[in-house]
Amino acid sequence: MDNLILQLKNQIIEVLNLEDMTADDIATDAPLFGEGLGLDSIDALELIVLLEREYGIKLSNPAEGKQIFSSVASIADFVSKNRKK
Repeated sequence: MDNLILQLKNQIIEVLNLEDMTADDIATDAPLFGEGLGLDSIDALELIVLLEREYGIKLSNPAEGKQIFSSVASIADFVSKNRKK
């Protein structure tokens, strides 16, 4: 799981062009939206595309997104249970 968390942090940095950040700058349990990283709805769409492209995961219920994308830890948990690639 630690490898997946590190991989996700690096993918988030790349996909969202967070050039001034490193994986160490992103706390695993910190909120991604609002406080924490301060991501917005456009960033959420980028994360959805990331999950589809890298892990073969399509969100069947967009309402689940808020819970799934609450932190890197929650994304990693969801990916580990649902990945197709």
